[in-house]
Amino acid sequence: MSRKYKFGEKTGAYFISFATVYWIDVFIREEYFGNIIESLNYCRKNKGMEIYGYCIMPSHIHLIFRSENGDPSGLIRDFKGFTSRKLLKSIEENPQESRKEWMLWMFERAGKKNSNVKFRQFWQQNNQPIEIWSFKVFEQKLNYIHNNPLETGFVTNPVDWKYSSARNYGDNDQTVLQIDIN
Repeated sequence: MSRKYKFGEKTGAYFISFATVYWIDVFIREEYFGNIIESLNYCRKNKGMEIYGYCIMPSHIHLIFRSENGDPSGLIRDFKGFTSRKLLKSIEENPQESRKEWMLWMFERAGKKNSNVKFRQFWQQNNQPIEIWSFKVFEQKLNYIHNNPLETGFVTNPVDWKYSSARNYGDNDQTVLQIDIN
């Protein structure tokens, strides 16, 4: 793996993306979005995560963050581990989930291919963090994150995507998830 895809500077800010296994569109229900928002809020308030930008797409998440505790790798590992368990349970217990059997089968299939996983695997393992080492890189990554729903045709204006920090920056709307704008 390339050096540029490791958390080198422990106190630095990073752009990171992570996707569900097989790019399964999980985040299409309010409950599943809520699980991610709740977990990000918890990490902000209790685990020293500073969030500068985010976007939750149907199959993946983009995040610009920093670990106040100097452990970005551990922070993302814990976040992914917790959300994996929580989301799998939410899918399993959701009587409205028409794709339940198929999704759980796919997660189980992915888990069988990975010796590090006991049963079901929710997230792909590769994170590929990119250090934000300048304001220009920050702007580039933030624009990429905010334009993701626009580029996929979900919205015509980035601030219209409910689960994106474009709303925080554009309308100063902190209602979905508070971010660390200084």
